[in-house]
Amino acid sequence: MVLNADYRPLSYFPLSVWNWQTALKAVFLDRVNIVSEYERTVRSPTLELRLPSVISLKKYIKPAKYPAFTRFNLFLRDEFVCQYCGRGEDLTFDHVVPRAYGGKTTWANVTTACAPCNLAKGGRTPAEAQMQTRIKPYRPTSRQLIENGRKFPPNYLHESWRDYLYWDSELEP
Repeated sequence: MVLNADYRPLSYFPLSVWNWQTALKAVFLDRVNIVSEYERTVRSPTLELRLPSVISLKKYIKPAKYPAFTRFNLFLRDEFVCQYCGRGEDLTFDHVVPRAYGGKTTWANVTTACAPCNLAKGGRTPAEAQMQTRIKPYRPTSRQLIENGRKFPPNYLHESWRDYLYWDSELEP
């Protein structure tokens, strides 16, 4: 896992992970610090090294204030549920104001919809289709997506990564 110089992951979604070759190259180029290592080692004719499991960049990279407009980020903003019926299966996206009516493909006009709701709405506005979105589409900040993403932990987390994923979470009393 790759951490920024402030020991926060470079990205949460997808989680910033480099393959072992890239990580070792960055170590030898003195671009990262090794924070934690796996038990597994790699060998050359003259050297044996434990593989890094967590590394931190030596130079801070300022995170983007707003995330890229992608299908995954849209689903993450809407918490992977249809904004018309609340189901989480067979997801696609829907233009709230249809493109035929001049609607744009932007954060403010696209929402997550399941295929049946998208088909039922068709090329109409929600009012014309007598459907309503659960939330009004909006442009999220990177911070908002991180907060939403904490509800959906990655499928695989190595033990050595856990301390660096949620260290800035609010503590319970």
